[in-house]
Amino acid sequence: MIINPYAFGVSYDPDAQAFFTASGLTGATNLTAINNLVIALKGYGIWTKMKAIYPFIGGTAALHKWNLKDPQDTNAAFRLVFNGGWSHASTGATPNGVNGWANTYFNPATNSIVANYNHISYYSRTSAAGSNALNQFYEIGMSGTNGFTSDIFGLYSRRQGDTAAYDCGVFVNNRNSVTNTNGQGFYLGKTNNDLTSKYYKSGTLLGTKSITAQNLASYNVYLGGLNDLNSIIYYSNKQCAFASIGDGLSDTEAANFYTAVQNFNTALNRQVV
Repeated sequence: MIINPYAFGVSYDPDAQAFFTASGLTGATNLTAINNLVIALKGYGIWTKMKAIYPFIGGTAALHKWNLKDPQDTNAAFRLVFNGGWSHASTGATPNGVNGWANTYFNPATNSIVANYNHISYYSRTSAAGSNALNQFYEIGMSGTNGFTSDIFGLYSRRQGDTAAYDCGVFVNNRNSVTNTNGQGFYLGKTNNDLTSKYYKSGTLLGTKSITAQNLASYNVYLGGLNDLNSIIYYSNKQCAFASIGDGLSDTEAANFYTAVQNFNTALNRQVV
């Protein structure tokens, strides 16, 4: 039975309602969490800077695939296509670290995202660094040439050796690398037109780096690993409870973004510090 919420005096933001209609998401807690997230992002002036928002709500692959900013089931709307091994739960989506990844179909080069004005985020609920022979992991990203010598756009939260990094251009010039001993948290990399890269964890600034301005390569961003020349490498094992791609954010907007996302996940009882 479908219940009309308006019959009970409940109304939702039009963009939230579009997401509910497209995805089929149900449950008062879920609907309220999404609605409040959209209202918060609009109130903070952040909504218009978002290109893709993946709230990973509902507990299934069919519900986790949707882009909140444009909830259409098309590549052009940047909905996710999951590949390989994933586990889906109310707490988020978890790639298996072996062959699990998802194509966002978001190409920075064709969607007005450049190395000196962007943000990318990933809410990790997994602390462990994980392990493989190369000790290379990405939670989200893409690369132009062999993973190292050309432009990379993406981030990882914790590798063996307790390092984390946000990349937004040529690796040797633009990597913002920091020490991190717990892979849990909301990771946000952002760069504005002042050519200053900043990497945050759960609202706290981890590192700042001056970068070189450049365009980003023409490859889709992948979740659960790194898209290197249209091939998936560096698989992640971090459970994701939120991810986004978009324009650059001010320091205040970055802080407000964390508040909005943390409140969203707290409403779903899956928040981490």
